[in-house]
Amino acid sequence: MSILDIHWGVLVILLPLAGAVACFLWPRRNVPLGLVSALGIVTCVAGLGWQVVKQGTQRYEVGGWGAPLGIDLYADGLSLLMLMVTAVVGLSISVYSCCYFDRDKGQHFWPLWLLLWAALNALFLSADIFNLYVTLELMGLAAVALVALAGGAHALNGAMRYLLVSLLGSLCYLLGVALLYHSFGSVDIAILATRVEPSPAAWVAMGLISAGLLLKTALFPLHFWLPSAHASAPTPVSALLSALVVKASFYILLRLWLEVFPLANAALAQLLGLLGAAAVLWGGFQALRQTRLKLLIAYSTVAQIGYLFLAFPLASITGWRGALYLLLSHAAAKTAMFMAAGNILYFGGHDRIADLDRVVQQLPLTMTAFALAGVSIMGLPPSGGFIAKWLLLEAAIRSGQWWWGVILILGGMLTAAWVFKVIGYAFTQSGAPHNTRTVPISMEWTALAMALLAIALGLFAPWPLALMEIGLPFAGEAL
Repeated sequence: MSILDIHWGVLVILLPLAGAVACFLWPRRNVPLGLVSALGIVTCVAGLGWQVVKQGTQRYEVGGWGAPLGIDLYADGLSLLMLMVTAVVGLSISVYSCCYFDRDKGQHFWPLWLLLWAALNALFLSADIFNLYVTLELMGLAAVALVALAGGAHALNGAMRYLLVSLLGSLCYLLGVALLYHSFGSVDIAILATRVEPSPAAWVAMGLISAGLLLKTALFPLHFWLPSAHASAPTPVSALLSALVVKASFYILLRLWLEVFPLANAALAQLLGLLGAAAVLWGGFQALRQTRLKLLIAYSTVAQIGYLFLAFPLASITGWRGALYLLLSHAAAKTAMFMAAGNILYFGGHDRIADLDRVVQQLPLTMTAFALAGVSIMGLPPSGGFIAKWLLLEAAIRSGQWWWGVILILGGMLTAAWVFKVIGYAFTQSGAPHNTRTVPISMEWTALAMALLAIALGLFAPWPLALMEIGLPFAGEAL
């Protein structure tokens, strides 16, 4: 059997599940078990990537039962990129968490984190809308438990709010799935793509599914649950929520929008674009007003999610590529930024921006990571964020919708304002003395590595952009 004959797509789901079970059964060895699982998952994703590049799109019939009765897994360029960013971010979170959690917290964190990782991988490979629902539920429940892991009133309040929102979003999505199945007789995405026609049932199903996914993605004004959940969670959890979890529901929406609901009209696309623009401005403005670093970064996630929805009214290959590239670069940069905030919180016992007290002298690697991640999130060259926003700007100009370009520029200026605000306080002496403790070097280097990755995505853009074209996920769109 050659490397190309192995069912890597199945392994990337089974391996984190096995790791989660092992960490649950042997809690005293959860760190080495978790790290071995993470490295194994990265290897399997690399194997799947090699397979997709060499052989094109992959479809697996789990248990030998294909659609419409069985479960199919499907890997194209789009799903492969999502798996790859999940693997890289997941590995960095695993390394960071080794020193972040004590034994008591760690024995809860590792099984839940690996379960969430398995759900994410299964979601990106699912080829039918019901399995997408199942994976979405598993991911949501594991994420809620991880948010509550921090303990305390704020964390429990944030987790409870997140749970209720997640359940409401899932209910809307499931009702849409039921309506589609009743009307068109299948839940397989490829089959639905050939059967769904403009009809009241299709419109209602699309509305329900979109509403549920928008709620889970936290698009303005449905973002009310996100800042408290992301800011109150433990730092590795905040990073994975912002970098991966909210992107999973966006991925489903994108996949269905491109394949199942191409009948979606221009008015709905413009509405999503307007909500995205409002998110960019509102999230950026709110981030600027925050006095706590983690809350500031959480509000910036609201703004960055808004950029993803600017691609809907542009409806072009360039626009979708820009949105996807923003998703990749934001995942790396936001992971670095949350880790930097976590290091500062670990170091000084607080994340009050006004009391950073020349932290740049004590944690130079951490502040370098924060600044480099800020470069990407602002969209400055040569970062991945720059490539993404350039593609979106190009799509806006080509389509004659220049006003979306204005939103891109205003959003970048707001981001620059809050990034420089934090950096300024990092150089300023605070009037309030506080005790400090040493930050493990692995936590600092992990944050810096992710920030460098966000910059490197701008230097090596052709390869990920070419990978997106495998399977032609944007075949029905204009240039």
